Amino acid sequence: MTDEMLQDVAARWNGNADQWTHDVRQGYDTYRELFTFPAFVDFLPPLVGLDVIDFGCGEGTNTRRFAQMGARMTGIDLSERMIGHARKAEEDHPLGITYRVSSYSTDTGFPDASFDAVISTMALMDGPDFDATMREAYRLLCPGGFLAFSILHPCFITPGLAWQRNEAGIATALCVSRYFDSSTFTEEWRFGSRPADEIVQPFAVPRFPRTMSDYLNSIAAAGFRIGKIGEPQPSAQACEDKRFARWRDLAAFLLLVMAERP
Repeated sequence: MTDEMLQDVAARWNGNADQWTHDVRQGYDTYRELFTFPAFVDFLPPLVGLDVIDFGCGEGTNTRRFAQMGARMTGIDLSERMIGHARKAEEDHPLGITYRVSSYSTDTGFPDASFDAVISTMALMDGPDFDATMREAYRLLCPGGFLAFSILHPCFITPGLAWQRNEAGIATALCVSRYFDSSTFTEEWRFGSRPADEIVQPFAVPRFPRTMSDYLNSIAAAGFRIGKIGEPQPSAQACEDKRFARWRDLAAFLLLVMAERP
């Protein structure tokens, strides 16, 4: 990982920040609202009274939700504009959250063993150095503290993903290819729940593909003891939207990992 690479990722997310914040707070991120966040909350142990750091907190929506669950929250993100939006929400409706502009792949500046938990929701797959991220998470945790994160499932969300559909246009299989292709690329997309007639600039999201073994071996190499893995399916309510039914029936969208610092 180079400083230039981190600067490029930061620049991409600074460019995404204003539209991203607007869209998330308007409820356009239906994957988060109906699936990825509820699944992560179900996966977590209680957070009440814990000192918790959120890696890749973005504009702070999930960080605020964790604070409302009783955690003493700190959020970090390498995007200065994202952190600006998070701080503004904290100023308007204080929950005692501290935000800092920092990459989770470098020394975040906090003392060793500062936190009871390191959590991250749908962010770690977008960072360039997962090995360094795990080492920093381990350093920040008290002995007995835990790491919990959610990411796109690396076995199914690959650079060559494509849906196979029948004559009615219904997805019948997920075609996975280029699983071992670790080439970095930038994906452009927008939230599918936005009104179709609204013209917005697509988000530019840097991707750093990894295999399942890349993730798990990095966690173990940092010194963690892996305790639980989750591959949740969307709820019946979420599957009323056919976009979610395919992730219930055909493949896993989400990977959840929990590990402990001995």
